[in-house]
Amino acid sequence: MKQSTTNFLIIFSVLVTLFISCITAQPSNTDATMTINSFEKGGGSGACECDGKYHSNDTPIVALSTPWYEHGKRCFRYINIYYKDRSTQAMVVDECDTSKGCQNDIVDASKAVWTALAVPGSEWGETKVTWSDA
Repeated sequence: MKQSTTNFLIIFSVLVTLFISCITAQPSNTDATMTINSFEKGGGSGACECDGKYHSNDTPIVALSTPWYEHGKRCFRYINIYYKDRSTQAMVVDECDTSKGCQNDIVDASKAVWTALAVPGSEWGETKVTWSDA
């Protein structure tokens, strides 16, 4: 009886762990709206949330909506961004704060990201993409 109770608790613990992992796992490709942002001083935004600094728009960097930013857990990590048949990587340096009007599905990207993805000029400003952790 004691052995079967121990086995049950071990199996139960493993199942709970697997269940929690499945719930909290980020989907492999997440649908998003990519917007364009200036990360440079005087570009209309403040200093970046991750390091309190401004960055060149010629660097492939992004700000993620608050839920994806995860309280800074993604700071300085790279994400893959997919647009049609192209992809590029960009580093997370900022939060697009949903309490200040940012939507929940935003990847706010520098000019360098838009250029790397070869997004046509007519679509610059806002376009649909998918993304994943790199």
